[in-house]
Amino acid sequence: MDRLYKTYGRLLAETDLSFSRYLYDKIDWDNRLIVVKGAKGVGKTTMLLQHILRSFKDKQKALYASLDHIWFANHSVLDLAEYHYTHGGTHLFLDEVHKYKTWQQEIKNIYDSYPDLHIVVTGSSMLRPEESLVGDLSRRHRQYTLEGLSFREYLELEKRLAIPSMTLEQLLSSHERMSADFSAETKMLPLFTEYLHHGYYPFYRESGLSYYKAIQQIVSNIIDTDLPAVEKMEYVTATKMKRLFVLLSQMVPYTLNLTNLGQQIEAPRQAVLRMCHLLQQAGLLNLLYNKKSGLSQLGKPEKLYMENTNLLYAMSAGAEIGTVRETFFVNQLKTSHELLFSGTGDFLVDDTITFEVGGRNKNFDQIKDIPNSYLAVDDTEIGYRNRIPLWMFGLLY
Repeated sequence: MDRLYKTYGRLLAETDLSFSRYLYDKIDWDNRLIVVKGAKGVGKTTMLLQHILRSFKDKQKALYASLDHIWFANHSVLDLAEYHYTHGGTHLFLDEVHKYKTWQQEIKNIYDSYPDLHIVVTGSSMLRPEESLVGDLSRRHRQYTLEGLSFREYLELEKRLAIPSMTLEQLLSSHERMSADFSAETKMLPLFTEYLHHGYYPFYRESGLSYYKAIQQIVSNIIDTDLPAVEKMEYVTATKMKRLFVLLSQMVPYTLNLTNLGQQIEAPRQAVLRMCHLLQQAGLLNLLYNKKSGLSQLGKPEKLYMENTNLLYAMSAGAEIGTVRETFFVNQLKTSHELLFSGTGDFLVDDTITFEVGGRNKNFDQIKDIPNSYLAVDDTEIGYRNRIPLWMFGLLY
């Protein structure tokens, strides 16, 4: 037990409070059972430690532990909860729960047996708490998803430029004034280019030149470790999934040809489709469907994108700029909006707004007859009418 408490103390001492993620203030920290899921590397652990530092004068009332710690090879989460509770603890913060086989049942037992104990758990994007948690817990927990850094957050980190997040409606109606105001404070385009390359995962600040290698290692860990912990997978499937992911990274945005991909990785069509869905759930791909198929998990997507632009650059040395722009647009809007494939423009958002994404010379020819349509234009600082700078779509969260 001493080992866990020493690790906890060391992590608290190393935690920086100068910047908090967008989700921090949206969480109802008073709820008795909170589940935060998200892709590896987006900052879930740091957010928990920041909350402990800010909220507990007596740090012994709270305890943070990662369930992949070697201590759990010979002890259970129930053991931890019993010790912490009987020694005056009131809050338990459990990280990487997807790596602990019986976390669902033990969390239920703790919830029922220690009514004064608050529990916060974090885990992979693959977690489905509404299915995993037993009995009434599936209704009583509060679930949140943490995405990677938005461009707005990157500006705050790099330039201490505090821009409040905005709704899409505010962006569409006021982008001319806001883009002029923000651009007067700092040059946005160089920062936007930096963000596309290395601003999505918060650890970019510590990784330096090894940032892309760190992202590649995250991909391997997700496919080798996180996915099998949540889904039944064999080693051969993980190997084929890696091959598939590398292929897709060199093709995106990619119109899915299941037969061709199946031949290249030696897997049947339906297996390829299932792998794509799993990669999306794991936070590595974004799948775009048409209006007819909707978001059906059984349907074939119209296009595939890397989940974010940093991932695209890490996996593909020659990322094409058009692909980068569309990848960014999908990544930033999917947090709060439904995106579908549009047969005329590039994207249909919330079934009402059509967007075409392109460079500064992009014109309205393709969407000129479509009502409620806009251009999301790169290499442009200030917008005009229905031409909106692409970087501004990074201010939505």
